[in-house]
Amino acid sequence: MPNPDLHGPGATPGSVWDLKPWWCQPWSILLTGLAIVAGSWLVLHLWWITTGVSLAIGAWWLLFLVLMPAAWRQEQDGGG
Repeated sequence: MPNPDLHGPGATPGSVWDLKPWWCQPWSILLTGLAIVAGSWLVLHLWWITTGVSLAIGAWWLLFLVLMPAAWRQEQDGGG
């Protein structure tokens, strides 16, 4: 059976990730973050900058991989 059209009337996606393009999926968010942290270290070799970059990436991951999906799920469940 083919996948239903997620944008059609009455269609409800199973998760927030069904609504996002390929470049905004959990795997791409994780890989991009890891590449940025690794690139920071490989280019600069300064632990204090890489630590700051890591904290910023961690906050980005928390927002987009934990808080945003939880808020979407709560909204879909009828919570407010």
